[in-house]
Amino acid sequence: MSLACGSREAALDSELAGRVTELRQKGRTPKEIARALGLKPADVMPMIRAIGAQAPRREAPVAGCWVTEHWSDKLGVTGHADWPGMSPPESESGESGLVGVLVARDTGSTVLACGFLVDVFCLGVKNTNGPRTMDRRKLPDFIRTFFSAWSRRPPVPAPLELARHVVFGAVDYARSLGFEPHPDFAKGAALLGDWEASSSNVTFGHDGKPLYINGPRDDTYGTMAKLRQTAGDGNFDYLVQLPGSLTRRNRGIGTR
Repeated sequence: MSLACGSREAALDSELAGRVTELRQKGRTPKEIARALGLKPADVMPMIRAIGAQAPRREAPVAGCWVTEHWSDKLGVTGHADWPGMSPPESESGESGLVGVLVARDTGSTVLACGFLVDVFCLGVKNTNGPRTMDRRKLPDFIRTFFSAWSRRPPVPAPLELARHVVFGAVDYARSLGFEPHPDFAKGAALLGDWEASSSNVTFGHDGKPLYINGPRDDTYGTMAKLRQTAGDGNFDYLVQLPGSLTRRNRGIGTR
């Protein structure tokens, strides 16, 4: 009986470890993992550490990190006056809420780089470019191509802490509204390092309120329905392009 009981406990522990690993790879924080599994954060942290210890590897040094200069426009940021882009010029307004973040790690003779397209107003990480392994001489071309959508001003070098706050913080914010990051997000998230705490230094949304601006590949009606469900009518704004080239803008009322 004791052997059978021990086998069952081992199987349950193995299954639980598998679930923790799966959620961790998706970029979930320890608090989110604990909530999803019905556990206390204190019970989850030892498992996260143990899982990480099973495959120890030296974190590659950061080769560079860059963000679009307007990243903070319409966001609330406290405690980091030294971060770049805290006072974006009016000519480079972040009205779209789309921010670019790119991080590269030095892997010896090559670099591993990934770019994140982040909707800081609503949807979180909408797309990723990478991670890609490349000769370090090709990194400038990769940076230039990734940030080409923001052609009026070049990206600015940024500390990795800023990149974490923007990317992981936007993912947390989007998840609170019911939206998951791009499917490839987890592959590149490791380049940003660990994210243990919520992004208390950055308030996402357009002046603190969700603002949905639809893109050409969005499920606009599905997104609007989700916002009505999670944020509630009157608690989000939108700016959408509807069929027939009709632009419908709503600021302050969350209904069509």
